[in-house]
Amino acid sequence: MAAKKLHESTAARLALLGGAAAAVVVLDQLSKAWVRAALVPGKPVTLIPHVMDLSLVYNTGAAFSMGEGRGALFVLICAVICAGCCVLAWRERDMPPALLAMLGCVCGGGIGNAIDRVMAGRVTDFFATTFMDFAVFNVADVFITCGVILAFILWYRWDAKRETDASSD
Repeated sequence: MAAKKLHESTAARLALLGGAAAAVVVLDQLSKAWVRAALVPGKPVTLIPHVMDLSLVYNTGAAFSMGEGRGALFVLICAVICAGCCVLAWRERDMPPALLAMLGCVCGGGIGNAIDRVMAGRVTDFFATTFMDFAVFNVADVFITCGVILAFILWYRWDAKRETDASSD
């Protein structure tokens, strides 16, 4: 019944989306502040031996440093995606709460990185894999990546259920 109530209230759907986004932003910004205070660029600290280090780096681009120097564009893209997620939450009364939360995670990750871009002109990254050569990333990146993957899965399941329900009517 509680899930049914969530679907009936636009405010509750937007609150779930916004609450998930806010939680991610806080976690992301706190982790970045700690890393900037505790680490020195170029001097990694082992987090998990042979798996991951903490290594402070700054990125003026996006994933894998693509689009360096185009921070304003990435902030605009983030704003458009967040606005789109809000419109979806507002319009889709039967959107599952888990999907709303995943969209909130994507928005929160984008906002966390956008804050860095606006305030410092660069994004703070610090998770560095040591078992393979991979880009250094941050908490926001984890929520964006996992949120997008899980949102696609949840969207697919929700859409399939809606099609099944529509064909049985």
